Amino acid sequence: MRWLSVWDSVLCGLALTGVGLMALTGCGSRTGTTGPTGPAVEWPGLVDGWIESDLKANPRFAVDQGRHEYDGLFPDWSEAGLAAEIKRLKDWRSKVDAVDPATLSGPQAFERGYLLAVIDGRLFWRETADWPHKNPAWYNVDPAVYLERPYADLTTRMKAYTKWASNVPKAVEEIKANLRGPLPRPYIDIGMHTFGPLAGFLTREVVTIFKDAGDEAGRAEFRKQNDAAAAAFTDLDRYLGDLRATQTEDFAMGPELFAKMLYATERVDTPLDRLEDLARADLERNKQALAEACKRFAPGRTLKECVAKEEASKPQGGDSVAYARKQLVDLKSFIKEHDVVTIPGDEEAVVKQAPAYNAQNFAYINIPGPYEKNMPSFFNIAAPDPTWPKAKQLAYTQGKATLLFTSVHEVWPGHFLQFLHSNRSASMFGKLYVGYAFAEGWAHYAEEMMWEEGLGAGDPETHIGQIKEATLRDVRFLSAIGLHTKGMTLDQSRKMFIEDGFQDEGNAEQQAARGTYDPAYLNYTMGKLMIRRLRSDWCASRGGADDKACWHDFHDAFLSYGGPPIPLVRGAMLGEPPASVF
Repeated sequence: MRWLSVWDSVLCGLALTGVGLMALTGCGSRTGTTGPTGPAVEWPGLVDGWIESDLKANPRFAVDQGRHEYDGLFPDWSEAGLAAEIKRLKDWRSKVDAVDPATLSGPQAFERGYLLAVIDGRLFWRETADWPHKNPAWYNVDPAVYLERPYADLTTRMKAYTKWASNVPKAVEEIKANLRGPLPRPYIDIGMHTFGPLAGFLTREVVTIFKDAGDEAGRAEFRKQNDAAAAAFTDLDRYLGDLRATQTEDFAMGPELFAKMLYATERVDTPLDRLEDLARADLERNKQALAEACKRFAPGRTLKECVAKEEASKPQGGDSVAYARKQLVDLKSFIKEHDVVTIPGDEEAVVKQAPAYNAQNFAYINIPGPYEKNMPSFFNIAAPDPTWPKAKQLAYTQGKATLLFTSVHEVWPGHFLQFLHSNRSASMFGKLYVGYAFAEGWAHYAEEMMWEEGLGAGDPETHIGQIKEATLRDVRFLSAIGLHTKGMTLDQSRKMFIEDGFQDEGNAEQQAARGTYDPAYLNYTMGKLMIRRLRSDWCASRGGADDKACWHDFHDAFLSYGGPPIPLVRGAMLGEPPASVF
């Protein structure tokens, strides 16, 4: 999705009384404020300065947001470039920290905390966790923006892609220099599952996309640079393969670093043992609900057999893409009919098959950034690995009920709707910086909320599809903590995904491995639990915690904040100090 890199990553003057926060920066006074150690600071100008500095330092992020003057450029991933970026972040943190929040308006003080959280998250992954030297998944080399986003005519995009391809060899050399090894085996795996297939994608699909673009001279330059880029990715794939000789199983961050990650990236300071208890309790709650649904759907069968029956009901011909297209139409109608949340626009998401180089997760959405205008979003659904046995490939394809809640998660009213709201924020900062727990927590929250709103009309098969997605995220929560702080092995995680998350072998292997290089994937359930508690507390004084008449206003209010750490949103919505309350 437009994210929202995991690693990097409202109405002017109108107080939404009883609904949400006033607009963030971009509204109201532009008068100077005085920091405790410096001269007067114009807050909106400071935020604008941060944004422009950040886009320049991170051109790939800038292009995703729709700033196409940065087309074709990569960040500086050399040692000097990495050090310079850490210094830039620290300099900006000092500058923002020096602004006394007491001198700011309420929305500006909120945005100050939001900006500090963004900087702290960046510094954690770059410096504290040292991901550039450890994790191939940290490097974003996806060229999809030039290939599938129609922000310009095909000839213009071919030129931008050609520039990108011409810069790939240098970027690859920097990646190789940084990933010196020894690396954990799953890190090498994800690198080789990305860069090798990407090389093939460039030489097959990409040449087809641009085969009729521009003139012969432009196409000749494209072919030259595209071949060089493909060769560079093949070389990187080979380099990672050579690191197999020294690969390790040592991927765990350890409890101290893991706890630092939670606070730096999400402002969550809850003790790890408490978080683990919350995850287990949610898993048990969902398994009990699954048992009740299975009594009706598959009486006398085990939970595993019941889920297998639900999963056996596949889209006709295994065509998940076509089936998801119909689901999106039905889901949008449901949201309108039940007044679940405001749909602020008439944009739609286009469903398509995910490219092989980016198929490590079954589904994801690619959403244009806030600087783009009238651009489509793409809901990508992955085909199973063609090297797998046929039975394993069939098992990988989701059942119709599970796919329904994948569509909820990615589009209506999940990620796609959430970004429709954030892209309409008066605050450019809120549009640009949407965090992991906010985005994934909302999308996962939306699954259970839609069932509670009546999606499926009580049908047990539909409920099983929703619960299966919930147990998957519960096991991610437990695996993240287990793999990184409790000595859990990959095999133990894989078995838990099969036994408690009801995943097939292929998905279980991928999900367990993802926990090693994406330790923050606990954010799905962690974010959901914080949102559910916030909804309960916010609605308690507005008709009652379980009063669904309050939910529409809560959803609109929550989504109005852009995408900051959820504890900051809680503090703002309830008028209390920010806290990670579950």
